[in-house]
Amino acid sequence: MPSSIASQLKNPNLIQTKPFINGEFVDSTSKKTFQVINPATEQVIAELPEQTPEEIDEAIKITHEAFKTFRKTNPYDRSKMLRRLYELMIENLDDLATIITLENGKCLTDAKGEIRYGASYFEWFSEEAKRVYGDTIQPSNPNNKIITYKQPVGPVGLLCPFNFPSAMGARKAAPAWAVGCTCILKPDGQTPLSSLALAYLAKEAGFPPGVFNVVLASVESTPMVGTKVCESPLIKKVSFTGSTAVGKLLMKQSSSTLKKLSMELGGNAPVVVFDDADFDLAVDQAIASKFRSLGQTCVCANRLYVQSGIYDKFCQAFAEKVKTFKIGNGMEEGVTHGCLLNTRAIEKVEDHVKNAVDKGAQVLVEGGRLPELGKNFYAPTVLYNLPKDAKVFHEETFGPLAAIAKFSTKEEVLELCNDTHFGLASYIFSQNINTIWYMSEYLESGMVSVNTGIFTDAALPFGGIKESGFGREGSLYGIDDYTVVKSINLGNVYR
Repeated sequence: MPSSIASQLKNPNLIQTKPFINGEFVDSTSKKTFQVINPATEQVIAELPEQTPEEIDEAIKITHEAFKTFRKTNPYDRSKMLRRLYELMIENLDDLATIITLENGKCLTDAKGEIRYGASYFEWFSEEAKRVYGDTIQPSNPNNKIITYKQPVGPVGLLCPFNFPSAMGARKAAPAWAVGCTCILKPDGQTPLSSLALAYLAKEAGFPPGVFNVVLASVESTPMVGTKVCESPLIKKVSFTGSTAVGKLLMKQSSSTLKKLSMELGGNAPVVVFDDADFDLAVDQAIASKFRSLGQTCVCANRLYVQSGIYDKFCQAFAEKVKTFKIGNGMEEGVTHGCLLNTRAIEKVEDHVKNAVDKGAQVLVEGGRLPELGKNFYAPTVLYNLPKDAKVFHEETFGPLAAIAKFSTKEEVLELCNDTHFGLASYIFSQNINTIWYMSEYLESGMVSVNTGIFTDAALPFGGIKESGFGREGSLYGIDDYTVVKSINLGNVYR
């Protein structure tokens, strides 16, 4: 089966089906395997080994041993490796995007955007690798000096989700490598091929053996790997992207070793459109935010609040544009939106739709399953006149449901936006600087996007607050989570 996938690529070496350990794709001792299924065609596209607990332990040890050497490498050499990996991703963009579409189901256009986005982190941190600064501090004793500098935290475990199978690994590994950390990455069992392709390119870029290890396990065996990584005293940091419930579990498992953590967890992002917004821009960007990857991103709009003066007009314009979507196999020409990863995602959308309609919401665009395309296809639904107690306003849908509610004042909508345990992303559309500043200041979220619906920039500190997690990925702050500050107290300097 992998040979048939490879035949679709210019570089067939990007299709790998073995774990990547100590610089090589190796055979597993396990007799168990799991399948990777194309969610659009429901065909098996690869069969991979289900690694044993002993193999995971060995991969952790290799990651630990490699750190002893890699931490001493010249930052300028690490910079060159990162830069070369960026170049290789761009050179192989079409192939890497094809792999994403085949295992994830998103349309090819979105997949290409993901590769550019993921690659940009290697470019950004290739430059940051040379700029890890410390400080000189004057203590109370004038004969003493305090010097601080940042050291790599150690071997890190990267636990990645299905929705951005290439970019999430890139976003985590890039700052780790920039400062001299080594990584063991566990991809989602539904989308492991992108991580294995990244491992192949990392080797081509010159990363030494053991610096990047990719271990494999099915969805069912993922908890075993997570426990191994979190409880190992050899792993000094874990970076996880996924649900809040799993994040809480991983924190408990990590408590025995008090390791450093970064948690990028669930969201419940509000989009707020004021009467004075650039109307066409707000419609287009709200749609882009809501339906990127059919709503399967943590920063997707989950709730849309539109001010009363333009509410009816906005809802109608929004609905008309949604009706123009072309749903289909992401590999087909002209398809704007692919399929969802599995039927569980569809079932959650249907539950939220039924709950809202039962409570009085009205259907503006009647979406639904598209069995003629396949079991994982669902046409987006748009609802309006929603009650405040609808599930969709309090739970993350993570699917193609747009729920649009009306508000009157900024004070009212601010209270609605903040009425959630989550705090990842928020969106504001207005041309009044006072409104923009007020909302940006008091919205309880780690990120606020003004007059744009997309968070895709390596320069942006990505992360949330509240139960959406902690830590920042990307930007000048992104390197901090992979370092520890060492203080050196120099006494009697002038004697």
